[in-house]
Amino acid sequence: MSRPAVKVRNPDLIRVKRCNSVTDSASLDGRGNVPIMELFLCAPPMPLLEIQEELTMTNKFFIYPILIVLFISLGISSCTKENKKETSESYSIAVFIPGVIAGSPTYEMMAKGAQKAIEETKNGSVKIIEGGFNQGEWLEKITVLASSKKYDLIVSTNPAMPAICNEVSKLFPNQKFFLLDGFLEGNQNIYTFRYNQVEQSFLSGYFAGLITSSKMEGANSDLKIGLIAGQEYPDMVKAILPGFSAGAKKVNNQITVDFRVVGNWYDAEKARSLSESMFNSGVDIILTIAGGANQGVITAAKDMGKYILMYDVSSYDDAPGIIIGSTEIKQERAAYEKIKLAINGEMQFGTAEIATVKDGWISFDNMHPLYLKNVTRDIQVKLDAIIKKLISGDTSLNLPVF
Repeated sequence: MSRPAVKVRNPDLIRVKRCNSVTDSASLDGRGNVPIMELFLCAPPMPLLEIQEELTMTNKFFIYPILIVLFISLGISSCTKENKKETSESYSIAVFIPGVIAGSPTYEMMAKGAQKAIEETKNGSVKIIEGGFNQGEWLEKITVLASSKKYDLIVSTNPAMPAICNEVSKLFPNQKFFLLDGFLEGNQNIYTFRYNQVEQSFLSGYFAGLITSSKMEGANSDLKIGLIAGQEYPDMVKAILPGFSAGAKKVNNQITVDFRVVGNWYDAEKARSLSESMFNSGVDIILTIAGGANQGVITAAKDMGKYILMYDVSSYDDAPGIIIGSTEIKQERAAYEKIKLAINGEMQFGTAEIATVKDGWISFDNMHPLYLKNVTRDIQVKLDAIIKKLISGDTSLNLPVF
């Protein structure tokens, strides 16, 4: 199928009328342009004259000397690329990171799970694409991946991704998606896997409630706990914050939650300033869900002798004695096991799975040596009891659909 020509916005770029695959977003020049060499290499063979006619006047004299070499290579490389899937059982995955991997353990786990699944697959391939923090660009970048028709499965994670991929699916109805940390039912090309963050944050809140009610060195008598988020988003406002508050009030109904928002996922200095203000107001433990800005929260707690509670990834070693609690999600395992289902043709696209404490997808790292060392035994016993109730089903917390 032909597609519209790529517009020339840079004298070092050209446009090609027909192309059966496009480069991923990591190959764009930041303004939607594709480098000239990449467009030639992804294009199917076409008459030399037609390629020449597509050049801008600025580029003609630069390109003519290499056209003959490119023309010869196109017939070989593109035919080989297009026939590969027809002659072998292959499976190709694109992992779209809605941000950057560095400093994002859950993204690292997702990528590792995908890589492990592909390593066990004959003729399998995986490509990791960092989409950056600008959510407004994600739709375009996912569209580019789907339009390339190179990937059997696009994998990503973020509560915003189901809506984005649902739109892309309308344009490319044969593209399959596996989305972690999101929820969407009914689209036969999308499978979602969402953690019950009411349960997860309830555990965090219950632990924070035990700490603020205790005689531990960093605790006070004010019965105030804190939650710092990178941004406000539906899961935060409708699941995490209510679950956190409910968990704390399970310990003592007088406990209050001080909720602050950084405004982004990277401003550690602002996060430090917010944390200092919270600690000065009587908060003695903060749950931080702020991405790269978490470091500012940890710094403030170190300086002021207070406590930090982490989310999603066990992080005790990052600040021993300051980080005293951490919930975990089994992101690497989820990515690995679910992608294996997709590869084997067993993924139930169109369905949405909710991952729970009972099913082993969410936990609190209550066996880490630093947890056992720095948290008093009476608190450990009480936390273990509530975890057992969630596992047994005696305590049930429903995740709202929104």
